Amino acid sequence: MDSTAHRRLKAIQGHLLPSTEDPSDQIQTNQTAGEFSIGQTYSVILPEKLQTGKWNVYRSARSPLKLVTRFPNHPEIGTLHDNFVHAVETFQDYKFLGTRLRIDGTVGEYKWLTYGEAGSARSAVGSGLWCHGLSKGARVGLYFVNTPEWLIVDHACSAYSYISVPLYDTLGPDAVKYIVNHGDIQAIFCVPNTLSALLSFLSEIPSVCLIVVVGGIDEHLPSLPLTCGVKLISYSQLLSQGRSSLQPFCPPKPEDVATICYTSGTTGTPKGVVLTHGNLIASAAGMSLSIKFNSEDIYISYLPLAHIYERANQVLSLYYGVAVGFYQGDNLKLMDDLAALRPTLFCSVPRLYNRIYAGIINAVKSSGALRERLFNVAYHSKKQAIMSDRRSSPMWDRLVFNKIKAKLGGRVRFMGSGASPLSPDVMEFLRICFGCSIIEGYGMTETSCVITIMEDGDNLTGHVGSPNPACEVKLVDVPEMNYTSEDQPFPRGEICVRGPIVFQGYFKDDMQTREVMDDDSWVHTGDIGLWLPGGRLRIVDRKKNIFKLAQGEYIAPEKVENVYAKCRFVSQCFIYGDSLNSCLVAVVSVDPDILKDWAASEGIKYEDLGQLCNDRRARAAVLADMDAVGRESQLRGFEFAKAVTLVLEPFTLENGLLTPTFKIKRPQAKAYFAKAIADMYAEISTSDPMPAQ
Repeated sequence: MDSTAHRRLKAIQGHLLPSTEDPSDQIQTNQTAGEFSIGQTYSVILPEKLQTGKWNVYRSARSPLKLVTRFPNHPEIGTLHDNFVHAVETFQDYKFLGTRLRIDGTVGEYKWLTYGEAGSARSAVGSGLWCHGLSKGARVGLYFVNTPEWLIVDHACSAYSYISVPLYDTLGPDAVKYIVNHGDIQAIFCVPNTLSALLSFLSEIPSVCLIVVVGGIDEHLPSLPLTCGVKLISYSQLLSQGRSSLQPFCPPKPEDVATICYTSGTTGTPKGVVLTHGNLIASAAGMSLSIKFNSEDIYISYLPLAHIYERANQVLSLYYGVAVGFYQGDNLKLMDDLAALRPTLFCSVPRLYNRIYAGIINAVKSSGALRERLFNVAYHSKKQAIMSDRRSSPMWDRLVFNKIKAKLGGRVRFMGSGASPLSPDVMEFLRICFGCSIIEGYGMTETSCVITIMEDGDNLTGHVGSPNPACEVKLVDVPEMNYTSEDQPFPRGEICVRGPIVFQGYFKDDMQTREVMDDDSWVHTGDIGLWLPGGRLRIVDRKKNIFKLAQGEYIAPEKVENVYAKCRFVSQCFIYGDSLNSCLVAVVSVDPDILKDWAASEGIKYEDLGQLCNDRRARAAVLADMDAVGRESQLRGFEFAKAVTLVLEPFTLENGLLTPTFKIKRPQAKAYFAKAIADMYAEISTSDPMPAQ
């Protein structure tokens, strides 16, 4: 062992103790290591540089000596292709991909492809692409929502060393055109309703030589002029061509590019995040140390496969042999799909969990005094049991909670949350009502998804867990906001990530790559975090989203919006403030049913909901409800909205107010609601000439 390695091992040993319980275990975490003196340790702290560095780099206590790059039990899996081969060999006849049958226009039960059948289809698709002249490294676009064909094409790309490029169906033609040209995409898989968009600008995407229509019928496909140089065929035709001329696999290496995921931020053109096979396998392998699925599990796929969150879920599910059932493609029918599929695994985003929470609360409040009292007794009894690590009485499930569990099919044992922070109150509520493990994680496309993730059994809420064993994390000082890694009792700063999960850079964009990745290979996330005892990370807000009020107080708007999302009237909320004003204002997209029920209970007459939204009494009622929730959540005085505008129109991708990951586009929202914001501040200055305290 050289001297450098010896010094590093010696530094790490300060966190470790010889195991006395089991001779086969060489080490165990030392709970009194580093700065932590009580409780369980989820992270260990290391010096950034061996001789001069601060002790500020956090790694998972599950693998402090070495960052994970492979599945511990299957180190031979180094690529997505290896992972699929492992799954097909291990789970050949198990259910893999399921869709609901349509008979005479009626949606019925799920029909399944086995792992073996999906493997055969993958070979046919890859061979078909090879026969159409695509060579190793060719980029293949996927322009449709979640279906079995989406995953089969993606696995075909891995088997034949093509690079898959998701095309968001929600980004609109201009962004799709940009990505196709920027990514030099040669083949595109689409569905009939996205085909028309492609054909409208076919002459402007010269790199494309093949379009494959999934679900299209050969005789219904339009004819393209020979001069355009593009072949248009159906998916079934490609399968047939591939089966008649099967080609041997062209397996990738771990360092080969697997996918380019274009992310649509709040401003500017999409950026292509380049991820290798090794990146994605390392991420899933790290998660596998704490998340255990099995071949009897069923997962519902409805989160967009174009986003890294769902892609990462699929890599891990594949490794464990999980059955994946797809929704119909319509979020309004998701509850019906859940009832038919009855999944055991459910991953979603806080926006949906907040709606589930609000729906249960409203149902309980409208169920009558006796049932409301029964629910509260059951809830508090089960909460006490969870907090003291006891099993709660099964009576409460039979009387109260089984009806709630049935909303998600009745069998969910694992719920995952990501994309934005989940309110601690909502997480606790869901844990109690659904009686299952609810895990929140934090990540980004540039880190192959998961940066940190909660441990199962950790009852503390309000954090996103400890580092993925496949990366290390540090907080970098942000002096202009008074955040430093020396802050007590909680170190704070911008979250930075390094390790085998980190992307290779933005495609054809060295300048933007250098903006987020420094010379020591740390990716600067732009998020502000703090370390809680035990080495668990809490997200404060986006660095660029934090703003200062006139009196100098810093505001984290997403934190405030997350609190107000629990209000019964609030479907979505946009919080605004700036350094010229001393208080916050809110634009609320209201839940129309709740607003109508409130108006009926108050005896308020109105011609339409738009008129009701403008009614001073309605705005006062919503603001009072927001104030009550804010006090309950212990918002600070300057974090309360002092005025509210009610709108019926939801914030959507189509009206430009949301990113594809459902985050508010703040500059666009500010412009969109400029008049409402100005009117609210004018109203505040008229009614209260004194600045808010």
